[in-house]
Amino acid sequence: MILREALQSTTQTLCKAGIADASIEAELLLGHILGMSKTQLYTEPERSLTPMEAEHLSHLIRRRLDHEPAAYILGHSEFYGIDFYIDCHTFIPRPETEFLVEQAVEIAQSISWRGKQIAIADIGTGCGAIAISLALALPHVKIYATDVSASALEVVEVNCRRYGVNGRVQILQGNLLEPLPQPVDMIVANLPYIKDCEFGDLSPEIINFEPTIALAGGRDGLDKIRRMLEQMSGKLSYGACFLLEIGQGQGRMVTSLIKSYFPQASIKLISDLGGIERVVKAGL
Repeated sequence: MILREALQSTTQTLCKAGIADASIEAELLLGHILGMSKTQLYTEPERSLTPMEAEHLSHLIRRRLDHEPAAYILGHSEFYGIDFYIDCHTFIPRPETEFLVEQAVEIAQSISWRGKQIAIADIGTGCGAIAISLALALPHVKIYATDVSASALEVVEVNCRRYGVNGRVQILQGNLLEPLPQPVDMIVANLPYIKDCEFGDLSPEIINFEPTIALAGGRDGLDKIRRMLEQMSGKLSYGACFLLEIGQGQGRMVTSLIKSYFPQASIKLISDLGGIERVVKAGL
């Protein structure tokens, strides 16, 4: 089989299975197996696949047809223009969370202009996508990355070493804010916010493969946010703020919840480019 035929066949197989972006996923699988860029896939269409490569391709296609996400099959996922190593112990970072990082960077830069060295905590860090993106964008900032999962933190460590930020990103195992060793100037968190009743609507890729602990937000989707608010005493410096990614339609509930814990907090709902209220910013 030559490369052109492999691309066409893989695309058709994935498309028939109802997999969105079948052509893109076919390119990813072939590029992964052959060690070729997207451009190379189309500039060397007559390149022959060895029997071992063809068998490897068949194996990966079977995994994808079983609804295993391509990111887990490939072992990496792009976020904020950075390629992160991931495995089944970590949530796959989503493009919408890049908006949370953008907001955090903007606020941190405004604080830094006042001449203050700041510390930021990424709570529930997963593969470390938020923490490492912040570390690379803000080279003079101290970053704490917490997660309850030891397996997830092993992935964070790999990514920190890959991008040379292991000296500035301190990895801490524990429940949400509990392991923080000092008050910080900003907390950034993309905590689980899926309601129990919404799990039946999730795709097989999510429900069967991504870690439930990174998804489940309890009956109203706010369990982890509520728990973090309970832990916040003594964890924020004077004049600090926290940023939360929220699910669509959760803005009013999260605002009310924050007010119940911190009546004097200044709260702002920030909409993404699609007009969806994506981030809650709260100043204490």
